Amino acid sequence: MNIHEYQAKTLFAEYGVPVASGVAVQSEAEFDQALSQLPDGAVVVKAQIHAGGRGKGTFTDGFKGGVKIAKSREEAKEYAAKMLGNTLVTHQTGPQGREVKTVYFTEPVDIEKEYYLALTLDRATSKIVIIASTEGGVDIEEVAANTPEKITKVFVDPASGLQNHHKRTLAFGLGFSAKEQLKQFDRLISGLYQFYWEKDCAMVEVNPLITTKSGDLQALDAKVNFDSNALFRQKDIVALRDLGEEDPKEIEASKYGLSYIALDGNIACLVNGAGLAMSTMDIIKHYGGNPANFLDVGGSATEEAVTEAFRIILSDPKVEGILVNIFGGIMSCARIAKGVIGAAKTVEINVPLVVRLEGNEVEEGKKLLAESGIKLTSGDTLADGAKKIVEEVKAAKSA
Repeated sequence: MNIHEYQAKTLFAEYGVPVASGVAVQSEAEFDQALSQLPDGAVVVKAQIHAGGRGKGTFTDGFKGGVKIAKSREEAKEYAAKMLGNTLVTHQTGPQGREVKTVYFTEPVDIEKEYYLALTLDRATSKIVIIASTEGGVDIEEVAANTPEKITKVFVDPASGLQNHHKRTLAFGLGFSAKEQLKQFDRLISGLYQFYWEKDCAMVEVNPLITTKSGDLQALDAKVNFDSNALFRQKDIVALRDLGEEDPKEIEASKYGLSYIALDGNIACLVNGAGLAMSTMDIIKHYGGNPANFLDVGGSATEEAVTEAFRIILSDPKVEGILVNIFGGIMSCARIAKGVIGAAKTVEINVPLVVRLEGNEVEEGKKLLAESGIKLTSGDTLADGAKKIVEEVKAAKSA
């Protein structure tokens, strides 16, 4: 689950991480009151969407930049009015962009230098990795590719937590040597680590972390997302969820325990198991198709959930074919078959459908489908199923 920058900064402040003062607004009627809470003079105006690259983004009406520095409150209101309700396109949103429903007014800062700092889970070591770089304000992937020597990493064992040697390695890697800066960094990284751990974060990114002209450290930007599997114990975080930033299909899928992510292709996938789902998408690409989604129904999905999965898939106008790929371990192939049949009775399946079943109760599942009267093609293997759906979609388009 993602949250907005202004929400992340509020949480940062609670953990002692220094941030600039700011106020978020959702309508023009709030502009004056919000700006009155900031010092006179220049104001930074930031569009709030769940995507990076806002400063370099362009709105669909041609207005450039989702981050603007206004010289006065009046200019700040002008910028904010142009952003609210407008659609911002960045390299992370895709061409469809994201509608800006919140604007963040914040006080400007005199920047001396920009740095990069992030915390996430390193799955290879099962430790929390903290990544720091002297090259802030740019994509960390670009730094890793061109100047990897400018990146410092430390791996923190959750059992022992953040230690002084971790802090020193990071501080020296960023080039901090002054006594006061070292103290500030100690407090900042300790706060970020505590926040990451206590709030079940999946990733915390500060890009850029800055030093001001006076030598103080500050988190100038904040990007945070949380482990969705731990949200049951983070009620205060769930309250920050902005459903308007999420795909309605993904929201609906979550209600039925389905893991769904919309993609840009035209062949929908319904699979049990995340690894198998990714393999299914790969092999569709291998045979010349493009997956329209990642959809994992899990190992214990009900017939109702499978029916809903079809409903969600078919609500995407880009979908021109469906591949069902089930390996029945815990999941029963018969249950999936009943779900497919139930979906066909309630949702019109008007695109090519290929079903590949294997494993638990596979013969019963195949028999149910064969006797159902549903128009579908059976796939003997994953490769066979993927090849058939790609061919059928191409044939349907050329017919």
